[in-house]
Amino acid sequence: MRYFLLALVSFITLTAKGQNTVKGSSVNLQSPDQNLMLKFHQKSLSDNKRMMYYEVSYKGKEVIKESALNIQMDNQLSEKAMALKIDQHKDWCENLEIKEIKTVIHDTTWKPVNGESRMIRDHYNEVDVTLVKDGNPIYVMQVQLRVYNEGVAIRYFFPENVKGTYYNVTAENTEFSLPSGTQAWFANWAQAPYYKLPLFNWPGESERPLTLELPNGLFASLAEAQMVDYARTKFKLSTNKPNTIITSMFGEAQLISPVYTPWRVIMVAEKPGDLIEHDYLILNLNEQSKITGNTDWIKPGKIMRVMTQTTADAKANIDFAAQQNLQYILFDWKWYGPAFSFDSDATKVAIPDFDLPGIIQYGKDKGIGVWLYVNQQALLAQSDSLFAVYNKWGIKGIKFGFVQVGSHRWTTWMEKAIQQAAASRMMVNIHDDWRLTGEQRTWPNLMTAEGIRGNEEMPDATHNTILPFTRYIAGPADYTICYFDSRIKTTHAHQLALAAIYYSPIQTLFWYDNPSQYHQEPELEFWSKIPTTWDETRVMQGMPGQYITTARRKGTEWFVGTITNKEARRLQLPLNFLSKEKKYIASIYSDDPSVKTATHVKITRQKVNAATILDIHLKASGGQAIYITDEAQK
Repeated sequence: MRYFLLALVSFITLTAKGQNTVKGSSVNLQSPDQNLMLKFHQKSLSDNKRMMYYEVSYKGKEVIKESALNIQMDNQLSEKAMALKIDQHKDWCENLEIKEIKTVIHDTTWKPVNGESRMIRDHYNEVDVTLVKDGNPIYVMQVQLRVYNEGVAIRYFFPENVKGTYYNVTAENTEFSLPSGTQAWFANWAQAPYYKLPLFNWPGESERPLTLELPNGLFASLAEAQMVDYARTKFKLSTNKPNTIITSMFGEAQLISPVYTPWRVIMVAEKPGDLIEHDYLILNLNEQSKITGNTDWIKPGKIMRVMTQTTADAKANIDFAAQQNLQYILFDWKWYGPAFSFDSDATKVAIPDFDLPGIIQYGKDKGIGVWLYVNQQALLAQSDSLFAVYNKWGIKGIKFGFVQVGSHRWTTWMEKAIQQAAASRMMVNIHDDWRLTGEQRTWPNLMTAEGIRGNEEMPDATHNTILPFTRYIAGPADYTICYFDSRIKTTHAHQLALAAIYYSPIQTLFWYDNPSQYHQEPELEFWSKIPTTWDETRVMQGMPGQYITTARRKGTEWFVGTITNKEARRLQLPLNFLSKEKKYIASIYSDDPSVKTATHVKITRQKVNAATILDIHLKASGGQAIYITDEAQK
């Protein structure tokens, strides 16, 4: 690891420009590749209050116009501090005096336990601005500003207070003022549909990440990282400043110093697909793994849900999972009794004809692990011992269900539950409205989460083309892919391709399906072969709401998925991501009504190389999946 503390380096300039700019309080910070520029300064307003502002540009193009950095608090002081009659300041960002500016260069590479790339580079330039409230040395705040090649990150830090101050954050009004004409992919809650809207008259607050299309041709995504001891935020529109988005907290956050707020992230790209390729930025803004020792028990894989919970059905699903090269089965809710009751004991089976120990052993003999669903009531009441019990049973992972989200209380509870699961070597999948903010880097047993409008809701193809550019920037998602269910609103090749486009180390397949629906469909070899973590990921083309092609590599094999919206589409796909020194065989799975199977998926195989350009014809709501392997290995 290389850190350099510098007084003044090439990527930072301190200036005192502008009529209202406070002398010595302006900082210009560039990304390592010098494409992104972050400007920080203070400015005196008409009421003589001094406030903090920032701006962001990319290659000289405006991304974030002058926007306020503002956090509000109602401090709770210790008895000793109260006895000394120390003032409580509700608005920390008024009249702050800069005491110190430190700069940091950071450039490291790390290997995730699971990921979309084998290695991740963490490279940024940082400025830490230390400020004092009204000259009172016990009221200190630091604004940390980072610029990566992929985007900008900003957060507030409160060092340990010598007088015992507790920080009660009542609002965080960090602004994002955008160029006029900016469009946003708006979703009111984590499992909501998306709408492309201008920056006015929103029907409520929007979820994170919030992907934006700027009128100058750039794309951006506003995100939150390392939200582990705070209240969840969304985005709302300013009531008095046009084209301006404001950070909106779920509720108060009651903190004890030293403490950081979550990172406010602004990813910037020339193509929307680059936002997806650069989603590791959210991971880089979290702490490194805290799981010590061997992590071989953290095993990614494909999983299916047992629809009818009997011993016979469980064994039939295990047989099917082994046949289809899945790694896990899941028993969904109510296996231990009414899921919403605190009277239910999640260490006891409460349904008849369900030999759980025998099922676990049968799965072990077949190489199939077992996951269990547990509702929040049981987790809240039993998590201090529950995960250790499951470890003794031989359970591999837990799906948290119907979790409460948003408040500071439930955020910290969730982080504790993930850590408790790690202590007992349990993998975790969190469902319902909860979304990742990169904490899976710190706790890599956190495999995936819902927070998505997935196949449980049977969304249409247009929605599916939006998700990679929005929800998946936050991290892996459990979309619960289906195949045989008659309610699917896409073609079957579209469903096949989702396994390559949507990233999830625990990838749910056949969600509403059961083994009896399988009739030797040959195209399912694509799901049988596909892994769930990757050495390399490339987004070849795409536009939110229209189409996307994603290529992923594991070892020497490539898996490619393309989907379109409700419109038929013809695309060109250069295979220039392949090695120029090798020849390959491509197995192509595409929609074809002439194929005499219920799924109408055609398989063609052809020789290809790095110079090949494939002509892709997509039906409306259709897709195409491709498996590419080295010809020498055939």
